[in-house]
Amino acid sequence: MDDVYRAGFACFVGRPNAGKSTLTNAIVGQKIAITSNKPQTTRHVIRGILHRTDAQLVLVDTPGLHRPRTLLGERLNDLVKEVWSEVDVIGVCFPADEPIGRGDRFISAEVAELKAIVIAVVTKVDLVDPATLGAHLLAVSELYDFAEIVPVSAVSGHQVETLVDVIVRHLPESPQLYPDDMLTDEPEQVLIAELIREAALEGVRDELPHSIAVLVEEMQDEGNLIRIFADVYVERDSQKSIVIGTRGSRLKEVGTQARAQIEALLGRRVYLDLHVRVAKEWQRDPKQLRKLGF
Repeated sequence: MDDVYRAGFACFVGRPNAGKSTLTNAIVGQKIAITSNKPQTTRHVIRGILHRTDAQLVLVDTPGLHRPRTLLGERLNDLVKEVWSEVDVIGVCFPADEPIGRGDRFISAEVAELKAIVIAVVTKVDLVDPATLGAHLLAVSELYDFAEIVPVSAVSGHQVETLVDVIVRHLPESPQLYPDDMLTDEPEQVLIAELIREAALEGVRDELPHSIAVLVEEMQDEGNLIRIFADVYVERDSQKSIVIGTRGSRLKEVGTQARAQIEALLGRRVYLDLHVRVAKEWQRDPKQLRKLGF
């Protein structure tokens, strides 16, 4: 390695569910981007910051790019493109266990117009055998003239360090961008809302992934305890009863799971008060979208 200090921004892109958030978490080593096996779970641009003696890598997490069907979908796509235009390195993620499809070609064509260095990251390599992986790497190399192609598994940790080295090598020379102790620049409330949303999505049947939004209304710091009051928004009464569950059992589970995650994030005891509210068709209503932070 040269003894130059480098710092800059990188983001992982790919179709929904390509393993982008899991990879971000594996690199930063702390859970900051929510991961769920439902597509479209990431809505906020969450930055994870990796500090090394020779570099500072700021990871920007973006929603998956998709063909939009709602106003929320369009805003998410605009957000993705805005982020892409501001980073130094883009890692396009291709899951090893799925053939290259239209979505992958669409994304490769979109990044071709950017000034960033573009590398290919073949994710989930722990799920395939060497022959399949070899064929997949070849197919990826024919999509676009990537600066480098790195196979990784965020789950087993395979080649995650190598990937970081590759990204850092392409960052510009620069002084440090963030203080040493900072892992993300998202306000705590946004992270807490995301953790609650992740818990609410777990195990909810497929009809709800986009229809849940969470707003942290109030946080009271009592020294040894933090009281958090949050509202979980859905679009219809029928969804409200799904989230609450029989005699509130589902909501209680969500609260328990979210509380454990929030306590890990804040390092404190947490009292969590959750209410489910209906905001009719919020994904299509500009006023509601603004209120919910989009």
